Parts: sequence; structure tokens; C-alpha cells
Amino acid sequence: MPNDNWVWKHPNWPNFVFPPDQLADAESTFIKGAGINIGIASQLNTEQQGELEVQLLSAMALETSEIEGEILNRDSVQASIRKQLGLQTEPRTSTPAESGIAEMMVSLFQRYQDPLTHETLSEWHCMVMQGPRDIGTMGAYRTHQEPMQIVSGPEYDRKIHFEAPPSSQVKDEMNKFLTWFTDTAPDGYQPMGPLTRAAIAHVWFECIHPYEDGNGRIGRAIAEKAIAQSIGCPTVSSLSNIMLERRKQYYAELAKMNRRLDIEEWLSWFADVALSAQQNTRQNVLFLIEKAKLFDRTSSHLNQRQEKVISRLFDAGPKGFIGGLSAANYRSLTGASTASTTRDLTDLVGRNILTRTGERKSTRYYLNIESDIKGL
Repeated sequence: MPNDNWVWKHPNWPNFVFPPDQLADAESTFIKGAGINIGIASQLNTEQQGELEVQLLSAMALETSEIEGEILNRDSVQASIRKQLGLQTEPRTSTPAESGIAEMMVSLFQRYQDPLTHETLSEWHCMVMQGPRDIGTMGAYRTHQEPMQIVSGPEYDRKIHFEAPPSSQVKDEMNKFLTWFTDTAPDGYQPMGPLTRAAIAHVWFECIHPYEDGNGRIGRAIAEKAIAQSIGCPTVSSLSNIMLERRKQYYAELAKMNRRLDIEEWLSWFADVALSAQQNTRQNVLFLIEKAKLFDRTSSHLNQRQEKVISRLFDAGPKGFIGGLSAANYRSLTGASTASTTRDLTDLVGRNILTRTGERKSTRYYLNIESDIKGL
């Protein structure tokens, strides 16, 4: 196959090919699951719902950045998101990259119903590209004359994985894409199921690759927006979480779409990711409910050190500290002596707030939450 036989050069581009009802069952399952998640979340009070938003948005910000190899500080991102949402937060300095991705996530969440426009994408790009970036154009589509290529390998043996449409075509390509996105919205003249629409939107945007940098983060945000619009609720579906876990396969599946319009395989893969992500979201909601129950039950019985550590364990999410909480972790977080650490942890286990596994230096502690939440 010629090296330049890219999908956007196909005479039928961008008419992607797939069975019309391919995701019918997955769409039905996803919509039912969304209803369940919304129902569970309705049990939360206003403060808890705000906390849920912070947890989901910060996780999405961290994970979509990590997919691109950028590791951000969780506490700084959460502080930026709290500030953006108008929630109380401790003063904390965030890097431009952390505050920028936080601003984009909040914009995506609060304005999910707004049409997707050139201006929206420009705003998102400015947010995502905050900080020192080696790009010539920020907040605008690329304009450079040289080909936009995804490559690997040394200079003398470069492998071209994909070449996007030339910069001169980007505006026309994006006009077609945005018109389609509007037409396939729930109130458009050709509405499309949430998973099908999100999957096509993501792969189509990545094929255009309109920016010098930031295309992956913006492309995943577009997929989230498509799902939120179709559901009619600003529910963050944690797509980036699953895509990060399956990053190698994620890139491989996208790469398959570089040269063909048949996206049947991509749709199936994306639907599986979305359904898994939905389960993650449900896990986070149930976890927050358990957090509220635990604090209601124990808040008057814990000292400040214990409250701080329990809060940090919950902030780490359902998966908790990697490898569990150790006595050394406890001392580091609280500044407690070895004797105080032992008393505090023994007390937390005795109150059924933590469970203990292992012995001596291998001893680890975990939140004693409902087993069905752990196993979701």
C-alpha cells in the first residue's frame, strides 16, 4: 500500500462506513446505565455533588494529560477545579498546565449543551496549551506549510505513522466536522446514538489533527461532550481512565483508522471503553456515598490526624493508595510519632474504619468500604 494513501485522501472521505445498527445493544445498555448513575447521584446533597464533580473532573484532567505523557499534581489540579467551580479550597499554587487543563474540564462540564464551534475549540486549545509549549500557534488551527506528521524513530530512519491534511485544508475540514456534530446532536436533523456519535467524533477529529499540539486532549473532550449532549446531563464518563489503562491498544486502534473509512472495529472498541468507563463513574459515585456515611458515623470520634488521613484515602478514590496505606505513609502525612501512629491505626481498625493486611513492615491498611463497591 502506498505510504501516502491516507484516509482523508479517499474519494468518499469523510463518509465513514459501518453497519447502521452496529451499536444498538451497546447504546441501549449505556443509556440505561446513565439513568442508573444519575439516580444514584441524586442521593447526594449539594456539597457531596460538588465533591463528586471535583473528583470526576480532576481524574479526567489527570488521565487525559497522562495519556500524552504529561504527569500533573492531583492536589494542584483539584484545587484549580474547586476554584473554577466556586468551591472552597485551600490556597495552592498550580502550574499553568494544571490550571489550564482544569479550566478546560470545567468549561466542558458546565457548557456541555453549547454548540461545538471554532471559537469553543480555540478557547479549549488556549487552556490546554498554557505553560511553556513548543508550538507556533496557540488558540488557532495550524498554518505551517510543512506536513503535519506523526512519526517515530531517529532522523535517519523516520517512520511516518500518519500524515494529516495540509494546513490549507484544515478550516474546510473542520467546517464539515462541526456541521456534522451539530446535525447529529439530539436536537439535530439527523440525531445519532451517544456512543456512535462520540466514537466517530473522536476518530474524525484525530484524522484532521487541526492543531500543532493538544489534539488528543481536545479530541477526548469532544467525545465526552458528545456523550453528555446525548444523555442530556453533564456526566463525565471517565473515558480517559480506561483509555489510559489501555493506552497501547488505544493508539493501535486509532492507527488502524489512518488509511480506511471502515470504522466497524473502532466503534466496537470504543463502545467497550465507554461502558467500562461508565462503570468507573458509578464506582466513584457509590464511593462518595460511602465516604459520607463513614464520616457521619465517625466524625466526632476521630482526632485531627486520623481525619486528615481518612480524607486523603478518600481523595485517592476507590482504588486508594497504590499498595495500601503503611505506617510510614501515616507518619509522613501527619507528622505523628511512631507510638501515636500505632495507636491511631489500631483505633481506626478497631472502629472498622480501616482493614489491616500483612504483618510488620508489610502491614497495609485500606478503607473498610462495602465489598460491592470495591468489586465494581
